[in-house]
Amino acid sequence: MLKEIRPAIVVLVALTVITGLVYPLVMTGIAGVIFPYQAQGSMIEQDGKVVGSALIGQEFTSDKYFHGRPSATVAPDPNDATKTVPAPYNAANSGGLNLGPTNKALVERVQGDVEKLKQKNPSAAVPIDLVTTSGGGLDPHISPDAAFFQVPRVAKARNLPEDRVRQLVEQHIEGRMLGFLGEPRVNVLALNLALDGGSVR
Repeated sequence: MLKEIRPAIVVLVALTVITGLVYPLVMTGIAGVIFPYQAQGSMIEQDGKVVGSALIGQEFTSDKYFHGRPSATVAPDPNDATKTVPAPYNAANSGGLNLGPTNKALVERVQGDVEKLKQKNPSAAVPIDLVTTSGGGLDPHISPDAAFFQVPRVAKARNLPEDRVRQLVEQHIEGRMLGFLGEPRVNVLALNLALDGGSVR
């Protein structure tokens, strides 16, 4: 019987080492050489300090900044380990909100967000991505429409001409990947850093 089990154990150990250790290390090494920026997490630096990642959103609440999509990520409640508390853009707990379109709490939250946004810009339709969460809860981008919608608020808070802020948004619109994949988008962190006059790389 040991004769029959030994080959299975050898194959199991060999495949575990190859696929669980050798392959990931080789791919990580190749990625680090060919795509060093992406392999290190696509970090954004300002004045030599890492201020975030181009791949993970951050929460901006001040009127002086563009806001990203709502994030549904949570973290353990420090006061009660059996509960969770909202923790926007928590990369350790990526996930969307599992509430359906008929869920009362979701409908009320979206309606409330729409009303708040309409107060800031009553003449424009509220873009859907400013009131709905993404699947992973970490989305660093918003649609160009969502960025343009926020221009009047940001311009007023910073005492800047709307045309200047709108021009900055236009400069930060990223096109479709390879010209046809996905939708045009704006990285909120990069836009806000440019708004502050910081050098982004």
